Amino acid sequence: MTGMSIRIAPSILSADFCNLERDLQRVSHADLVHVDVMDHHFVPNLTLGEPIVKRICEVSTLPVDVHLMIEDPDRWAPDFAQAGAKSVSFHMGATHAPVRLARQLRTMGCQACFAVRPAEPVEPMFDILDEFDMILIMTVEPGFGGQKFLSNQMGKVRRLRDEITRRGLDTHIQVDGGVNPETARVVADAGADVLVAGSAVFGAENPNAAIDEIRERAGQTYRK
Repeated sequence: MTGMSIRIAPSILSADFCNLERDLQRVSHADLVHVDVMDHHFVPNLTLGEPIVKRICEVSTLPVDVHLMIEDPDRWAPDFAQAGAKSVSFHMGATHAPVRLARQLRTMGCQACFAVRPAEPVEPMFDILDEFDMILIMTVEPGFGGQKFLSNQMGKVRRLRDEITRRGLDTHIQVDGGVNPETARVVADAGADVLVAGSAVFGAENPNAAIDEIRERAGQTYRK
């Protein structure tokens, strides 16, 4: 993910798990495929693990972006990089050594990304921003798809974008939760450039048309 332009990452949490390969083919206009991995411990939901992610990486024509909502990512995150993920996000509350893990992922050719939950401040990340390729700002509580967008997280996105710009970094800001054509304008205006959309894409009659609309709406307001 080089250069600053709007990128759309459909979340397969809203896809049909019995027809996953078919649904992956229906989002060919996207830039990434977003895969949520949950362990029923760090968040109150259970999704899928490394074997399925590996197979998704094998059949997807798009780079696979993995969001680990799991305990002990220090132990497990490298397995997802090994499985073929192009980027892996993990949470501060779950990791013991975030910089060491980020460097390990980058050494493996995988982008290192950091995820921030709604109740968590983003400022503690500022001192180690240059260790990460992307920061993921959650605009819903992690665990389940289809939740209402939390507009109160936009101040966090703005402060992060200001810090990235001030330091001349090329760190991406990803927003996940409640993204649709309307909220896409809001998150892009705040400075996010990677938008995760689930039900707004896979719930649409034409997922690729939905992707194009979200990207276009976001592009109209994007604040670099």
